[in-house]
Amino acid sequence: MKISWRDYDPGTGWDELLGAPGRPRPHARELAKHLSALSAQQLGRRQDAAERAILEMGITFTVYSEGQNIDRAWPFDIIPRIIPASEWRRVEAGLKQRMTALNLFIDDLYNEQRIVADGRFPRALLETSGNFRKECRGVKPAHGAWAHICGSDLVRDADGTLYVLEDNLRVPSGVSYMLENRIVTKQVFPELFSRNRILPVDDYPSLLFDTLASLSPRPLDYPEVVVLTPGIYNSAYFEHAYLAQAMGAELVEGGDLVVADDDCVYMRTIAGLERVDVIYRRVDDTFLDPDEFRPDSMLGVRGLMRAWRAGKVAIANAPGAGVADDKLVYAYVPDIIRYYLDEDAILPNVPTYACIEEKDRRHVLENLANLVVKPVNESGGYGMLIGPAASHADIDKFRRLVSLEPRNYIAQPVLSLSTAPTLVNGRLEPRHLDLRPFSLQGERNEVTAGGLTRVALVEGSLVVNSSQGGGSKDTWVVESEES
Repeated sequence: MKISWRDYDPGTGWDELLGAPGRPRPHARELAKHLSALSAQQLGRRQDAAERAILEMGITFTVYSEGQNIDRAWPFDIIPRIIPASEWRRVEAGLKQRMTALNLFIDDLYNEQRIVADGRFPRALLETSGNFRKECRGVKPAHGAWAHICGSDLVRDADGTLYVLEDNLRVPSGVSYMLENRIVTKQVFPELFSRNRILPVDDYPSLLFDTLASLSPRPLDYPEVVVLTPGIYNSAYFEHAYLAQAMGAELVEGGDLVVADDDCVYMRTIAGLERVDVIYRRVDDTFLDPDEFRPDSMLGVRGLMRAWRAGKVAIANAPGAGVADDKLVYAYVPDIIRYYLDEDAILPNVPTYACIEEKDRRHVLENLANLVVKPVNESGGYGMLIGPAASHADIDKFRRLVSLEPRNYIAQPVLSLSTAPTLVNGRLEPRHLDLRPFSLQGERNEVTAGGLTRVALVEGSLVVNSSQGGGSKDTWVVESEES
């Protein structure tokens, strides 16, 4: 029995593939036509083939559960998410604008602090920031870039508006899964790549290497770039190893590096010490250097901050970049863009209530059952309240938390996240999703064509994080007559 789009109900929200039952969106007609020529059994076999490929390629992620680290195969849905290139050009411009402004903001906070002196960003927020590193004051990194890799989470509401949900500026992950999703989809649907003009993503490792190389303190054609990982037990270790191999860079742990008396960083090799120019670190700030942060850290390199401040090594993302990764700072990003660039934000923020503000806090406490409440420094979907799905006990708990520590919470309305067809038990059903494109900034500013689409595999769920049971899809940015 063939797939019939008339049997697929996109509901009352925004579906990425269909505008109404049986009516694919113009840029998705070729994909919808091809899928409708397949039977449920044929789609099922292709899904099985994708899952076998994922197992054979060793694409995994780690779930921390009850004190155990559990490696699981990457959950993947074969039906791609599709975006017209005409829309993507605006998204790309908005992400570049956002990345530029945030880097100007971070640089200002660690140097002149003009935005604070001019009263455009509250001093109290800076003084209470858990991610501001006094050890970074006065540093001027190459090209004025502190956040070199950013994963911005985008969501689409029921009216079709794309919002930036948050900016991940510390050690954003997920790009390896974006790349692997494309590889697997090409294996499962090779015919579709000859019939559709799908913008490529496989140049990301070379773009990342070029970005990192542009930060090198030495003018070399091929500087020594390394990827610093916490080790095999980190949940994103697959990605660390993947990117190091794809870039032709060394994958190192803290014990592989040493800072010498000349303030340079060296890598231990069987041929002796070899100087390192750029460190793409996947280790949190406080573990980077036991001399300046956590003295018990075994993950970092003693003296690394000294070498970085001396300009003898570049670190991406730079220490301290997370000061702009605070969800409370997020609420001020449109103002930050206007302040530094004298422009309105191309991509809007989700309306956000800052609980530190008395008026906002009062509204949040009165409407907890209708809001999403998030701790400002958590990630991965942990520690938040989804009001409409919460119990009375959970709502009472968050009322106490917000009242006791208002600086630690923001709240946002519950968006009706867009959906896309997802293969579930042989049927195509709508599931909610988001999108994480990746932006790079060094000598140049680049944005991936699409990104990592994460999908909530549980019916009706709005939680897309893999650590919370979500999966992913390939993301196609398609050039067509309509785009």
